[in-house]
Amino acid sequence: MPTTLLDNIIAGWPFGSMVCKMSGMVQGISVSASIFTLVAIAVDRFRCIVYPFKQKLTTSTAIIIITVIWILAIAIMCPSAVMLQVQEEKYIRVILGYGNKTRPVYWCRENWPNPGMRKIYTTVLFANIYLAPLSLIVIMYARIGIALFNTAVPTVGKHSQEQRHTVSKKKQKVIKMLIIVALLFTLSWLPLWTLMMLSDYANLSDIQLQIINIYIYPFAHWLAFFNSSINPIIYGFFNENFRRGFQAAFKLQLCSKDIIHREVYSQRVQSNAILPVANYQTPQDPACQNVKTERKPIRKGNWMNNQ
Repeated sequence: MPTTLLDNIIAGWPFGSMVCKMSGMVQGISVSASIFTLVAIAVDRFRCIVYPFKQKLTTSTAIIIITVIWILAIAIMCPSAVMLQVQEEKYIRVILGYGNKTRPVYWCRENWPNPGMRKIYTTVLFANIYLAPLSLIVIMYARIGIALFNTAVPTVGKHSQEQRHTVSKKKQKVIKMLIIVALLFTLSWLPLWTLMMLSDYANLSDIQLQIINIYIYPFAHWLAFFNSSINPIIYGFFNENFRRGFQAAFKLQLCSKDIIHREVYSQRVQSNAILPVANYQTPQDPACQNVKTERKPIRKGNWMNNQ
């Protein structure tokens, strides 16, 4: 991210060849892993809601899935890292502020032996990082929405109307979240992939490519990054379990630091022989004292009921 920000602000690539390769590979792997994770989340939700009686995902299976995701992300981005090179711009030079001196402009770009290989690789990336994940996410979320819409609400007793209304609101909230996640993924990545496909297949002139690279590509690049940053906010806004789990993890981290601080303080007091540790009580945060009792377990089962 810092190298991308600086590259978008100033003209040219200010770093060396090694940073060019590492920056491109790290960004590509992170993006690919993030997209594959979205697909895995969609598949897991599909299994839990459409087929609720199937065996739940175990910890070992989750670890295997995460490992496969990162292996696939690394494998699909290795060719890009190999071909990334720092190249000098032939038609543009930067004028320095004194003596009308100029210096060359360098770009961090993929240098393929021929344009055909670059087109093939761009098409493979488009199919595996955008088209296929988008299709799977849309299909899975559409099936989830249909299943929730067709689910009958069992109502017994005098509060049946209130129960039906509450469940209906939960269904609408889940369906809204699924639609927003799919739409944001589509719209956030569409401009970047459109520019990449145009650059390879539209036979643009050098001037048009320079305009795209300097003015349009940075916006599309940051819009794609925006998708990865906005997803946790969407999940936190629509999903109560997500918020509860985040709060519990944050509170547990704070309490762990407080416990370590008290242990270190007690050891110092004991070594200085000021008073016995057993008779000394450090002030404790009430939230830390009740963290175990306040933490509500995240319910397993129907994902819609956990909203």
